[in-house]
Amino acid sequence: MSEPQASRSRFFGYIFSILVIGAISYFTYAAVQGDYGTFRRLQVEAQAVKLERELQVLRTERAVLENRTRRLSTEYLDLDLLDEQARKVLGLARADEIIIR
Repeated sequence: MSEPQASRSRFFGYIFSILVIGAISYFTYAAVQGDYGTFRRLQVEAQAVKLERELQVLRTERAVLENRTRRLSTEYLDLDLLDEQARKVLGLARADEIIIR
């Protein structure tokens, strides 16, 4: 091999090495921090856990509200709850009651 051809071959070897290292670096970065990377997956899983907890709280609140609604319905009327709600909404009290605020 002649001297210019050897140096050209060495130059292309360096360029190829740099391109390979760059590609490996890019794909490693994408695998860790990209849109579908490890960190994004962990964020999505944490958000899913948070939303599951929030869903459970909302289901509990809904059950309480459904129970109160059923207790105030015409099929089943809870007079104590009706009295409590009327006092709360109207701001009324009987003469023999003591109100603590």
